[in-house]
Amino acid sequence: MTETANYRVVVVDDHALFRRGLVDLLSETAHLQVVAQYDSGRDCIEHISRDRPELLLLDLQMPGFSGLDTLKSIPADGPRPKVVVLTASADSAHLLEALRLGAQGYLMKDTHPEEILGQLDQVLAGQIAMSGTSVTALAKHIQSREINDDKEPGTETDSGPHLRQACPELTEREEQTLMLIARGLNNKLIARELGISDNTVKVYVKSLLRKLGLHSRLELAAWVHQQQSGGPKELNEAH
Repeated sequence: MTETANYRVVVVDDHALFRRGLVDLLSETAHLQVVAQYDSGRDCIEHISRDRPELLLLDLQMPGFSGLDTLKSIPADGPRPKVVVLTASADSAHLLEALRLGAQGYLMKDTHPEEILGQLDQVLAGQIAMSGTSVTALAKHIQSREINDDKEPGTETDSGPHLRQACPELTEREEQTLMLIARGLNNKLIARELGISDNTVKVYVKSLLRKLGLHSRLELAAWVHQQQSGGPKELNEAH
């Protein structure tokens, strides 16, 4: 992304004060152009082919037609905007559903304005953006899966989807490593689970990030959860 790039942005939020504040914040940037703003997700979808947004900033909890409804309704027959949810909900179920439906970002409304701008630039560069609260929610979800997992050690990697169908470049060991990352295990525990060295795990993690075009263990875990939920095969459209 270059400084001179100009991205078309649509803002959707039923709270007028927050929506106007967000539009004012974006107006201070040279590369983000707000082309429309709506207080209803339904109105956004009705005009999306006209507005042609490259970035959609979306409230989650709106009466009648929620942010999740809006995500589900984005037409599949045209260019899909990158979507960042801006919400007051730190519910991990909302977070995972938004990711499953193709959102590239999940930020809390109390995030510092400068951090919001930085996170939006990350999304435009092809990364996943999450506020600290969102990261905590996802981590707790992963940890709860690990705590409630009553299977014998080593069997979890055989459950769920065959991740190599989503990314044929993955080796069997990389797929196993990826499933264990999604369960919240660190490198040392992954090495113990698979009977390999910590350094070998590091090599697998580096290879996974490269092959999936991702940038962090968090994004790897989110990718697995998307596959388990039948969501998009990629977390972003840049790779």
